[in-house]
Amino acid sequence: MTRPLRVAIVGAGPAGVYAADILTKSETPVDIDLLDRMPAPYGLIRYGVAPDHPRIKGIVNALRRIMEKPEIRFLGGVNYGEDIKLDQLQHHYDAVIFSTGADKDRALDIPGIDLAHSHGAADFVYWYDGYPEATRDWTLDAKEVAVIGAGNVALDVARVLAKQADDLLSTEIPDNVYQGLKNSQVTDVHLFARRGPAQAKFTPLELRELDHQPGVELIVHPEGFELDEASEEAIRSSNQVKTIVKTFQDWALRDPKNDTPRRLHFHFLRGPVEVLGTDRVEGLRTEVMELTGDGNVRGTGEFETTPAQAVYRAVGYLSSPVPDVPFDHGTGTVPNEGGRVLDLDGDHISGVYTTGWIKRGPVGLIGHTKGDALETINNLLSDLDSMPSAEEPDRDSVLRLLEDNGVRYTTWDGWNLLDAHEQALGEAQGRERIKVVERDEMIDISRKDG
Repeated sequence: MTRPLRVAIVGAGPAGVYAADILTKSETPVDIDLLDRMPAPYGLIRYGVAPDHPRIKGIVNALRRIMEKPEIRFLGGVNYGEDIKLDQLQHHYDAVIFSTGADKDRALDIPGIDLAHSHGAADFVYWYDGYPEATRDWTLDAKEVAVIGAGNVALDVARVLAKQADDLLSTEIPDNVYQGLKNSQVTDVHLFARRGPAQAKFTPLELRELDHQPGVELIVHPEGFELDEASEEAIRSSNQVKTIVKTFQDWALRDPKNDTPRRLHFHFLRGPVEVLGTDRVEGLRTEVMELTGDGNVRGTGEFETTPAQAVYRAVGYLSSPVPDVPFDHGTGTVPNEGGRVLDLDGDHISGVYTTGWIKRGPVGLIGHTKGDALETINNLLSDLDSMPSAEEPDRDSVLRLLEDNGVRYTTWDGWNLLDAHEQALGEAQGRERIKVVERDEMIDISRKDG
């Protein structure tokens, strides 16, 4: 091939950006377009990470350096499946990589889960992160709230619910989110983990951050705070598990404060079995679990009821199907072998690849996507000799297609305009930035010079 390899990456979150970076570092000349449904880049970092996580938000700086490479072009506001379809991408690109992530909540099949004020964590996260397609209003009239889950998303949800709104004013939260949290009636947040403290999937830094929230008391309930043989082995073999368990042990030994406006409770070995209520959530019924010696649990047949007027489930994310691409609804992934997308017969669809959570499921931290992307890109590069060539590969041809389809796409220069605008909004209030929420407004700002 005498020209650069033309590659379209659908999804401009960390997985897509890392894949683009690895491609640019290969010996093969490349010309990459990163397409995203949102007018702004960064995906999960912008719309899935709590606003008071500056360390994780700092990953944006690394992603920015990658996206400024001349081989990479950002095309935002492009909704794959509507604005452009797979056969059109294959017409303009030699290879297509899907990195669309996981955007929905995994279901929790227990009675009452569909009652009013029973929420998926993703919907709440999208609200407080100002996701353009999320609701702008969120009712926070519950005094007692139950959060189901033992991972970082559950921790984020519980922390934001317990936090004082003024403590988030230094972050980029939109004004509607600040007002919603300011009016919150929450006094007690109860986090329920089905297994023990040594099996929790929190990361130590995120866990310890909880201890720096003014006006919030952390309460670890001793019932269920148990360790079995597998737990002890995990503590010996993993510094992360050791730190998590010790942190909870230290909190459990504290004297009660009894003078804080809000409390965050941790309940271990409590499995959710029913959301109680008639017209809306009134409580959560849990079964007392016991460790079986190997890190697993079983029910004891003993049940407890905790009053709650709202329930948030954080039991995992789930990817949405990708149009014109096979999808496994059981695993929530695109069938693939090492990132090579497979058809219904198990054969590789030539020139079509996947990476990130849509490839392997929503597991692992952001950094884990680098190794995942490396596997996909290595396989893509090894397929070059058998890969069909794009019929119309010049860079401007896909722009003409988008314009003919009436797509108001945004660019990297447009993102810089929006980025500067958000920072200016924040500067006026002594904040780092204030996030623009409305999609059309984002596009208008990004295209004001175009």
